[in-house]
Amino acid sequence: MVRRRIAKEPVSRLAIWARRCALFSLASTVIVILIVRAGLIEIDPSLAALAGALGFSGIAIVLALAAFVVIWREGIEGLGPALLAVVIGTGLLAYPAYQAVNLLRTPAINDVTTDMGDPPRFDVLAKLRPRGTVDYPGAIVAARQKAAYPEIETLQVSAPVQIAYEAAISVVSKRKWNIILNRAPQAAARRDGQIEAVARTPILGFREDVVVRVRNSPEGALIDVRSASRYGRHDLGSNAARVRSLLDDIDDTVAVLVEERKKAPPKPTPAKSQPQPAKR
Repeated sequence: MVRRRIAKEPVSRLAIWARRCALFSLASTVIVILIVRAGLIEIDPSLAALAGALGFSGIAIVLALAAFVVIWREGIEGLGPALLAVVIGTGLLAYPAYQAVNLLRTPAINDVTTDMGDPPRFDVLAKLRPRGTVDYPGAIVAARQKAAYPEIETLQVSAPVQIAYEAAISVVSKRKWNIILNRAPQAAARRDGQIEAVARTPILGFREDVVVRVRNSPEGALIDVRSASRYGRHDLGSNAARVRSLLDDIDDTVAVLVEERKKAPPKPTPAKSQPQPAKR
């Protein structure tokens, strides 16, 4: 009996190479992110490595589009690998494209504070920040921030300074930031409350430093926040978003704590001991 061989349709080599580039880009991007988050390489080479890995996504998409044309004209196989390359490449480039839009929409600053005249100062974190980034940048950055984020200002709460500080430390702890300094306010020593913590960006885990200052005021308490990136001149709006959301959460938590204190039963006062008659 004679066996008949079934001829297979040729597969587009462009589609095959598009899939290979996309998979290589995916693997490289994941490896670079893991290395960067572990802190094994510096910021500049890490960004260069990430750009190179993502560059293969762009190559994969171009090859896939060319493969679509060849497949349509010649009627050969390869639609699946080409589609996979487009999906992977587009998925990897979506977040960088979103950040590119933020680059155009946000000002070129990397240090945001609620009090530009007297910004909270880094104490312990000053030893961890690069040289020249400890002090607030000054008037130029303040003007850019005021123009872009006019809503970011000192939070005034009608609550005792201790409750305001408890609310601040509670919110920072819930965000799982690395708390470096936790110094409660002291009215007798006229000392402000201060919290210093390290936050990390979602994808690459770059460290951004946060300081919260809680001061007493005649109306209650004043809460100021400063968030600053350690590297780069442009934060893509991350610090402003962090300060804004942090103040909103602290304000809500203060309101909850005040209500809880109102509902809490008063502490019983200890009964005065009756004087004992003197023994004769």
